[in-house]
Amino acid sequence: MGGGKRMTVNIDPILIQLGPIRLSWYGMMYVLGFVISYLLVRYQTKRKDFGVSKQEVEDLYFYLILGLIIGARLGYVLFYDLKMYLSDLLEIFAIWHGGMSFHGGLIGMVVSGWIFARSRKVSFLELSDIGALAAPIGLMLGRMGNFINGELFGRVTTLPWGMVFPAGGPLPRRRARPGPDPDPRLTLSPAQT
Repeated sequence: MGGGKRMTVNIDPILIQLGPIRLSWYGMMYVLGFVISYLLVRYQTKRKDFGVSKQEVEDLYFYLILGLIIGARLGYVLFYDLKMYLSDLLEIFAIWHGGMSFHGGLIGMVVSGWIFARSRKVSFLELSDIGALAAPIGLMLGRMGNFINGELFGRVTTLPWGMVFPAGGPLPRRRARPGPDPDPRLTLSPAQT
């Protein structure tokens, strides 16, 4: 399996725990994404008139954060394990147990941004322009959270930069991409098929 020592990614997903209260790295990435993107949007709205006031940007962020969290959770529930959640409806609200989906979060933000634009009679497309500036920050921080959690680890590889993720088995992994693996002897975990 390729020469040299492989890096094993096994970082504790809990950043801080004080008794029953836990702050996860993944949750911290959400907070950082919201704060940094908000600051960037505020900076951009000072440089160019997007037709929204400081108060409207703050209100918009309330809508977007709510849309992201609700959408990401509902997306996970609907797309990944609906049967389990239907058997235990209260588990839908237990976001501290994990389970947020990017595509659900995206849908939630688009819908909440559209609702905000309609309620304030501002252009949804101009608001989208503002959001497009900040979205990559949230995406990057979210992927860092996935990395720390040892999630989305990709396919088995013989490439020298492959990393071992304990949840993915003992073989090194690389980012997933469409198409067959270069070496058909390498197999995917059941979660990747």
